[in-house]
Amino acid sequence: MAEGEPTADDGEAAAVRRAGWRIWLKRLSLAAAVVVVLPFVLTPLYLFARPVSTLMVWDLLTLQGYSRQWVDLDDISPSMKQAVVMSEDGQFCFHDGVDWEQLRSVLSRDGGPSRGASTITMQTVKNVFLWPSRSYIRKGLEIPLALYADLVWSKRRTLEIYLNIAELGPNVYGVEAAAQHYYKKPASKLSRREAALIAAALPNPAIRNPLKPSRAQKTLSRIIERRVSQSGAYVECLQP
Repeated sequence: MAEGEPTADDGEAAAVRRAGWRIWLKRLSLAAAVVVVLPFVLTPLYLFARPVSTLMVWDLLTLQGYSRQWVDLDDISPSMKQAVVMSEDGQFCFHDGVDWEQLRSVLSRDGGPSRGASTITMQTVKNVFLWPSRSYIRKGLEIPLALYADLVWSKRRTLEIYLNIAELGPNVYGVEAAAQHYYKKPASKLSRREAALIAAALPNPAIRNPLKPSRAQKTLSRIIERRVSQSGAYVECLQP
């Protein structure tokens, strides 16, 4: 055999490597299929079950723990519900899970997708099923999940889930835990001012403290209060 000519052993090793790659590709394909399909299976279950967010799961895996107390939508003060809708998604009662006009407007800007493009429904499916970092891939997954969730869940159920899984402080999730943590009272007793301050923290709850609001937070909370006082038809879908 000439020097450098492939041997039978070389061919056998290459075949083993190819078989190994095929196995890993199959495993990755299966994992990707599960990631895509699982939310569509779980969404109907969450009509009744109480979901946790991926951030809550991460807190458990990293041994940080978290505070969350599930509370029914009717046991949350009207001011808190209205403040979140009017600050996060004023068209919540009218869109199909995606505010297409707002999404087109935001995606046309430089810098990639931002929080401004996300409806409450999109934020809810992101919190329950996806990861927090911004990307076009995540946004592309959010949109079909939000459309599907809007078909399966009522607006009241969507908001109920959101208000029970939204991050509202370091390892603090949901408005009941936030109300107890910041104001030592249940979410049902939150005033309009307190609700507005909590809602104003939502864009960056890791550093925005409702008890120690910055000047920008105070300004935003006053805007939210005014919007709540004028909410009217914008929150009609929250009625029982």
